[in-house]
Amino acid sequence: MAARRPWTRGELLVAFALYLKLPFGQLHHRHPEIAAQAARIDRTPGALAMKLVNIASLDDSITRTGRSGLRNASNADREMWAEMQSDWTAFTAAAEAALEGGGEPPSASASPASDAVQGIDVPTTATRRRGQALFRQTVLSAYRNQCALTGLADQRLLIASHIIPWSQDPKMRLNPRNGIALNPLHDKAFDQGLITFDEHLRLTLSPALPSPESEFARAAFTAQSGTPLAIPEKFAPDPDALAYHREHIFKA
Repeated sequence: MAARRPWTRGELLVAFALYLKLPFGQLHHRHPEIAAQAARIDRTPGALAMKLVNIASLDDSITRTGRSGLRNASNADREMWAEMQSDWTAFTAAAEAALEGGGEPPSASASPASDAVQGIDVPTTATRRRGQALFRQTVLSAYRNQCALTGLADQRLLIASHIIPWSQDPKMRLNPRNGIALNPLHDKAFDQGLITFDEHLRLTLSPALPSPESEFARAAFTAQSGTPLAIPEKFAPDPDALAYHREHIFKA
């Protein structure tokens, strides 16, 4: 019997990127993206799907619901999970780069602190933020691709809204627990401090929010006051990040 081929760092980064961006219920070998990425890293779709489920066994938000993985996570899986938790900004950017590169990790010449993996603006044909695309996919999939407040289920109309703004804390920029899936209207209001969420994740309106003059505004804000956020499948909002938003962003 041939020896089992060890997973390279680049292949593990691809697996972790897929785990971040796909809902738990889609971690199976028939998923087209799993099949496509498996071909790119020369693994079978079944092997890659099994790796994703083993990664899920390390996620408390999954295991405490009774949807455990195969519990065959390797030491390399555990080490990468710890790496991810310790530095979301560098890890998410590196995982996104590996996903785009078909399992090739970022260049060895790029240090962990370099612009290439630190979630900052990088020049392409248009400036984009490395890791931002995977952050969005991770947050939206955690909320089952629905707005956490209204249930709107059109991905084209959803935003991975930062709780602590991008400019305020580099370490939280790509942490999915610093994100909430919101529709554009409530995202804008959240960003401007016109709404926030209390300790019980209930919508709170700012006194600075103008009195609604239209039925639409009343339905969007006044009628929604006190509505709790949907509980995500994984990566629930960080309570400290929400406390920061209430103290520093919200117009009380």
